[in-house]
Amino acid sequence: MNKPTLAPHESMELHEALNFKTLCLAKSKLMQGLVFDQELKALMQKDVILSTQQIAELQAIYARAPFQAPVPNNPTPITH
Repeated sequence: MNKPTLAPHESMELHEALNFKTLCLAKSKLMQGLVFDQELKALMQKDVILSTQQIAELQAIYARAPFQAPVPNNPTPITH
């Protein structure tokens, strides 16, 4: 059987959601070191755990994208 693939626009939207969720995860992890309120820190830790699970789910869906390229081992630097 053919495995269903995502339409190109769905792939791009999923890619954007995955990038956003990854950015939110990084922000929550970094901000935990600056927070002194234990309730807020616990809430942020819960967000980290849930975001990690959600990213894994999005990555599983993203595997159905019709176009994928391998990640280069040595990417070209952006700054010169």
